[in-house]
Amino acid sequence: MKPALTLYLAAPRGFCAGVDRAIKIVEMALSKWGAPVYVRHEIVHNKFVVDSLRAKGAVFVEELSDCPDDRPVIFSAHGVPKSVPAEASRRNMIWVDATCPLVSKVHIEAERHFEDGLQMVMIGHAGHPEVLGTMGQLPAGEVLLVETVADVAHLSPRDPERLAFITQTTLSVDDTAGVVAALKARFPAITGPAKEDICYATTNRQAAVKAIAPKIDALLVIGAPNSSNSRRLVEVGSAAGCAVSHLVGRASEIDWAALGEARAVGVTAGASAPEVLVDEVIAAFRDRYEVTVELVETAREDIEFKVPRILREPV
Repeated sequence: MKPALTLYLAAPRGFCAGVDRAIKIVEMALSKWGAPVYVRHEIVHNKFVVDSLRAKGAVFVEELSDCPDDRPVIFSAHGVPKSVPAEASRRNMIWVDATCPLVSKVHIEAERHFEDGLQMVMIGHAGHPEVLGTMGQLPAGEVLLVETVADVAHLSPRDPERLAFITQTTLSVDDTAGVVAALKARFPAITGPAKEDICYATTNRQAAVKAIAPKIDALLVIGAPNSSNSRRLVEVGSAAGCAVSHLVGRASEIDWAALGEARAVGVTAGASAPEVLVDEVIAAFRDRYEVTVELVETAREDIEFKVPRILREPV
């Protein structure tokens, strides 16, 4: 007899509208121009997705210098510095921008504040592609990066009375609130975004984890190690009281020993993880347990973003 176990599936989970759009952009580019189509950086942070697109003819590179002039190139959903499309245009390349529209919104905010004479403070993770892309919208020195509350104390802005802040779209809602509070306490005149920069998908997935946390003994987050929003879900689970809160890329990575005697396990997926990987994890549990699946839905998502016009026009 297999032991009984309940899987609580968080909803929303998995793909968001920006990820759906980015994947569709690569697939449409391959259909329009044929293989190979080059993609600067991983289109989204998920190995399964990247490998699937690579099998269809996408070539993933880290820099534009790795791309030939005569093949299309796509910029990832995380966004790129302004210098990248400028260089692609200088080389007369066909290029398609797959930057998530919610990341582009942050870029526009930064430019608007810069035009108003404000220096920017960005809350984000150093080295993340989205942060590099956003900071690269403005001249060097115009965006100051902070990651934690402690970083705020060490900021040295040009004029403390002329500041605005923006955030990476995939941060922990709770952690970011603390950093924002510290910024406002030290710089009372600082200007914030009209609407929160952390995207709806990140916020919704974190809220769903908080909703299932009281019901479960352990949490599994399906996502890639370099996926910021997936890693934040693990942290949210831990903060909400899950003694075991793990990130797994595939079912094969589940640490069964760590689950111990758990009889209620939560499952969610980062915004770049496809549902097929969730199904794979459920199947792995069914091999070991008599599984009951319960859906815990905290929001409905029906947002859809259009693909760039260049892909809708005839060749």
